[in-house]
Amino acid sequence: MTQSVSNSSGKKLIQIDVSSDTVCPWCFVGKRNLDKAITASKDQFEFEIKWHPFFLNPSAPKEGVNKLQFYREKFGSRTDGIIGRMTEVYRGLGLEYNISGLTGNTLDSHRLIYFAGQQGLDKQHNLVEELFLGYFTQAKYIGDREFLLECAAKVGVEGAAEFLEDPNNGLKEVNDDLKKYSANMTGVPYYEINGKHKLSGGQPPEVFLRAFEAAAN
Repeated sequence: MTQSVSNSSGKKLIQIDVSSDTVCPWCFVGKRNLDKAITASKDQFEFEIKWHPFFLNPSAPKEGVNKLQFYREKFGSRTDGIIGRMTEVYRGLGLEYNISGLTGNTLDSHRLIYFAGQQGLDKQHNLVEELFLGYFTQAKYIGDREFLLECAAKVGVEGAAEFLEDPNNGLKEVNDDLKKYSANMTGVPYYEINGKHKLSGGQPPEVFLRAFEAAAN
């Protein structure tokens, strides 16, 4: 990606590539903090944000499994501590962390995120918010077609039902994007700012703000 450039408004452009999975709780934390940093500096910069896929569990079943049970099998005795920590972090963001419901394969959500991006990066960014909000606070299942279509409708993505109907739609693009941006990663969220500044994890807003300043120079 190229160096920061100025657009017609005279503001410098900050391009942000985010690698994320839709069942990653810290990815939602990072998004909310990124949004705070963007709001605080929108008078100074223009932003272009692109979301890229990552699969925390590529072999997760499409039909979904009990979320709490999955956590207990994965984290064992650490489960309650992890849930307690996430509950605290989410409460700090004004959200209620919900561990009930199902978890499972995220491929369809990433296909939809790609499709939204073809209709505009703002739609894509807003779709990611709705997916996170539903999965982490409302016990919605990320693999549920009806939930995915509800999220698409909320942010104005058109043609989502027809697109998701064919399992091959967006599949190549998601896999290509995964290889290009996320293949060598061991975890998410991961942010690349103007192609030169890299951050990982659910960073606080001030860390993003410093990265914007550095990337613009």
